Amino acid sequence: MPLDTWQWAVVFLAALLVGVSKTGIAGLGILFVAIFASVLPSAKQASGIVLPLLIAGDVIAVIAYRRHMRWSHFWKLFPWAALGVLGGWFAMGRIDDTQARTLTGAIIVALSAMHIWRRWRASRRAAAGITGDPALPFWFAPMIGALAGFTTLIANAAGPLAVIYFLAMRLPKMEFVGTNAVFFMILNWFKVPFMVSLGLINFDSLKFNALLIPAVLLGAILGRWILGRINQKAFENVTLALGALAGLNLLLR
Repeated sequence: MPLDTWQWAVVFLAALLVGVSKTGIAGLGILFVAIFASVLPSAKQASGIVLPLLIAGDVIAVIAYRRHMRWSHFWKLFPWAALGVLGGWFAMGRIDDTQARTLTGAIIVALSAMHIWRRWRASRRAAAGITGDPALPFWFAPMIGALAGFTTLIANAAGPLAVIYFLAMRLPKMEFVGTNAVFFMILNWFKVPFMVSLGLINFDSLKFNALLIPAVLLGAILGRWILGRINQKAFENVTLALGALAGLNLLLR
């Protein structure tokens, strides 16, 4: 894939962030998706490039955290996510690259806004002294699952939706990361045949992936190392802002 030197530097950074997001800072997902979609010539092609990198990171995350998996929460979400993947596959085969880039940007901006709203709502409840969470409606898991499946097929950007669901389930930290890791490994493998059928994963894209996987592995190591050494809230704020700006850039291009 012909890229300028600066583009290679940026995609290697984005691949590094894939690894960090899998073992350290989950909020990086919006940022590296936006980087790939902005730098690579095709937004649809970027979706196919990112998926094998995510799977490489998934393997490391599952090895590290699988013993904390909660299967009951997985089965509440995955069937609906699988239906969402089917919907995303149907849509992806019927839109051109400009539409895919616009849709990717809209998804990233919407997820950024949703994340901000969730944090604002949590702070309001904390300020009011409300410690418990409101009862979740019956449609919560189906809605989150279907949206996660659709957004992960279109833009590999389902991470914030999964975060909202698993936080709502009040999972302890390690059960959160373990269930999240296994959920995305299985979901991402489920997506592979659909991406192949769309021509977005092919021999050329896999050769490009092979150049970037070392950066993913390095990022996974860094993610585990930095997780307990940084101010998580400040880092997430910067990541969210950069991701939202990158999403706006996709919308305005």
